[in-house]
Amino acid sequence: MISLTEAAAKKVKGMAQQHEVDSAGVRVMVVGGGCSGLSYDMDFEQEPGEGDQVFDSEGVKVYIDPMSFVYLDGTSIDYVETFSFSGFHFENPNAKKSCGCGSSFTI
Repeated sequence: MISLTEAAAKKVKGMAQQHEVDSAGVRVMVVGGGCSGLSYDMDFEQEPGEGDQVFDSEGVKVYIDPMSFVYLDGTSIDYVETFSFSGFHFENPNAKKSCGCGSSFTI
């Protein structure tokens, strides 16, 4: 399962409204790259793809492809705003090591 905190869901909903894709869900995926080897990515999507895991978290549809789900199972996504950083923060229990900025990880 993948979950969004209330703050992350509020940010996703606000961004969806801003980009006029209110009915869209959010695709969460793992892609190659970043300083630790794997990176997180998110994008709006209207419908799940074939084989996707689909979750509803805080009123947001979350779509995850089978390969990404292997790396993301159990992950919680938060939205954080501080003086030095604002963005989505992934709390991934499968990550053995993360880079300093938190946008890439190693399994």
